[in-house]
Amino acid sequence: MTAYKDLTREELLAMKKDLELQYEDAKGKGLKLDMSRGKPSEEQLDMTMPMMDIFNSSCDMRDDQGVDTRNYGNLEGIWSARRLLGEMLGVAPEKVIVFGTASLSVMYDSISRSMTHGVMGSTPWCKLDKVKFLCPAPGYDRHFSITEHFGIEMITIPMTEEGPDMDLVEEYVKDPAVKGIWCVPMYTNPLGITYSEEVCRRMADLNPAAEDFRIYWDNAYCVHHLYDDEQDTLPEMLSMCEANGKKDMILEFASTSKISFAGAGISCIAASEGNLEWVKKSMTIQIISHDKINQLRHVRYFKDMDGIKEHMRKHAAIMRPKFEMVLETLERELGGLGIGSWTKPLGGYFISFDAMDGCAKAIVNKCKEAGVVLTGAGATFPYKKDPHDKNIRIAPSYPTMEELKLTAELFVLCVKLVSVEKLLGEI
Repeated sequence: MTAYKDLTREELLAMKKDLELQYEDAKGKGLKLDMSRGKPSEEQLDMTMPMMDIFNSSCDMRDDQGVDTRNYGNLEGIWSARRLLGEMLGVAPEKVIVFGTASLSVMYDSISRSMTHGVMGSTPWCKLDKVKFLCPAPGYDRHFSITEHFGIEMITIPMTEEGPDMDLVEEYVKDPAVKGIWCVPMYTNPLGITYSEEVCRRMADLNPAAEDFRIYWDNAYCVHHLYDDEQDTLPEMLSMCEANGKKDMILEFASTSKISFAGAGISCIAASEGNLEWVKKSMTIQIISHDKINQLRHVRYFKDMDGIKEHMRKHAAIMRPKFEMVLETLERELGGLGIGSWTKPLGGYFISFDAMDGCAKAIVNKCKEAGVVLTGAGATFPYKKDPHDKNIRIAPSYPTMEELKLTAELFVLCVKLVSVEKLLGEI
């Protein structure tokens, strides 16, 4: 296939005319689909419905330590739930506190607590002249929303194929105003890559000027593999930090939101004893206990890590064809044209697409005009400002295969049309 940049102006004009006709036809199909978030499909949610049959009116609601989950108490969560989530993360249960339905709330609380009460006895961030956060990008938009909400200055750290640019990270943490870094280390949102062992080693060996600096390790996709025979692996970071004498430097977050039910799972924080005591100090004021019935439900349904792995194979059986279909469409329609590149993840929920510079917003807008809502262009960068206006997050999970096929075809059509307009100097 001839790269678009090698076409003559006359060829580009003729192509533009044909693409515009195809686009008008696509708009006439009446598509109405929201792909702006990585939502599990209805089929995935239905798959977990047997969890709702775990309890009935005659069930023993005590956990394996005799705790009545219907009553108050057990601030850290029931032991069996701490053990289950600890096994998922590869850490001991005593390093885990189990929370409510979503890890995003736990991360928000961690930032809020730091703002108002400081970190393990440090000066509250709200009393400091400046607080800064390192934000690897393209990255998770909701991380950036939390930091922006609290008025924290965000510093963009470019992502490489192995993870954040660690040369920049190591330089920036010399500034005592830098208090943290956001990380989605496995099957990153949106790139779908996994941090290399070298990046993890350098991350665990950081020497930040701020004693209250923390790595916010959002391990959201730690078990979300698409394939049995080819999977990314990730070092266990709590023990790596501890081995370097920096056990307090990391806070790890996870949940079952995309394992059991989105918005109705269980979440956790894993950290050092000192960090957990800091967290519990405010938790004792905030809440008596989280939903232990839901914790028990998850434990009895999954039982152990083998149960989680088996369940995730079922998720993969639904997700894998969708990813493969989108990737096949991108390769077939755009391969060799020089107007886009994309990641080919082995897990997670997203495919990251890079258009020609200055084209992402126009592509997303054209998709929206034709009835498909994508994540807003720029959302994967701090302040929603993609300096090159090129990154687009594709979330294949929610649509049916039939809907996704139409969406993928519309997407590549919009990429082609906007790219031609760019080369003709029309955008």
